[in-house]
Amino acid sequence: MAETEAALRTLAHNVRAARNRAGLSLDELGRRAKVSKGALVALEKAQGNPNFATLVRLADTLGISVSALMEGRTEGRVRVVSADSVMPLWTGEQGSEARLMLTTSGPAPTEVWRWKLEPGEEYPSHPHQAGVVETVSVTAGRMTLIVDGTEHPVEAGQTATFDGDAPHTYRGTGTQTCHLIMTVHLPPGPASAT
Repeated sequence: MAETEAALRTLAHNVRAARNRAGLSLDELGRRAKVSKGALVALEKAQGNPNFATLVRLADTLGISVSALMEGRTEGRVRVVSADSVMPLWTGEQGSEARLMLTTSGPAPTEVWRWKLEPGEEYPSHPHQAGVVETVSVTAGRMTLIVDGTEHPVEAGQTATFDGDAPHTYRGTGTQTCHLIMTVHLPPGPASAT
């Protein structure tokens, strides 16, 4: 319970700080991110329980990574993250999951994700801001990557890349669990007004 409360306080602080740096009111951030003002107020008071899609929309709108919303300050030059120390940000009904392992620093950060997709289970993602590029590298099993309605099979040992500003879905296929590493390459600077 204490870990959850600490994580919510960190998230609340980071959302408020990013919103203030971007010069956005609660109303304007809510409009751009398609999140209600009430949900934002609760979140900034560490009282909310935002879902994964809400975090992605807020991060995209603020021009930062999802992990920048969730992480406290990092110490040292090298950061080693163990998959079992990171809570899944999405879990499917059949056991699929997505874990945000870390985000690189710098003017154009990259998020590194570990995904597990069970056969037949899928995760539909909304389009990200312009300039976001994703890659998926399948390490075991098979998946179908659907970008803008077109299906692309990706098997173990293969990597696919695409512009993340189109609707996209990740679906487990075949008979085995699909394991993949996904990277999300964010454009430099804050998101522009839409």
